[in-house]
Amino acid sequence: MTDVQWLTQREQQVWRRFAGVLTCLPGELDGQLQRDCDLTHFGYGVMVALSEKPQRAMRMSELAALVNGSQSRLSHVVARLERQGWVRRERAADDGRGYVAVLTDAGYDKLVASAPGHVAAVRSMVFDVLTPEQLGQLEEICSAILEKIGDGRGDLA
Repeated sequence: MTDVQWLTQREQQVWRRFAGVLTCLPGELDGQLQRDCDLTHFGYGVMVALSEKPQRAMRMSELAALVNGSQSRLSHVVARLERQGWVRRERAADDGRGYVAVLTDAGYDKLVASAPGHVAAVRSMVFDVLTPEQLGQLEEICSAILEKIGDGRGDLA
């Protein structure tokens, strides 16, 4: 059995703060979007991803990878967005297999209407509390971690 390389006291302190951000920030952003827009943070991310693609459409499997969600989670969220009229699913035209998620005009309008409040929340919780130097450091830190994690998550950057 190998010896465990425990975190130093300093590493443990930093890790707990980082884990706190990973735990608390998504909940805060999710809460703002649900209160103000009837959207989850994940649903908002799906709509953003679709809005940035040609014809605002993307294969469900590719979309799941891009938004870092399982296909079943994405399917559940897209079904909810469909019921709202913000997304629709179509058979993939190129091979008839699989499905493509398409952001509807109503969905695009919903996204545009939701963005200012979400941006204000992100700015308030993240960017307003950082100096320009800290912002650069945060970008470097996130890039280094995403590079280490791999698995195509570099697209999140």
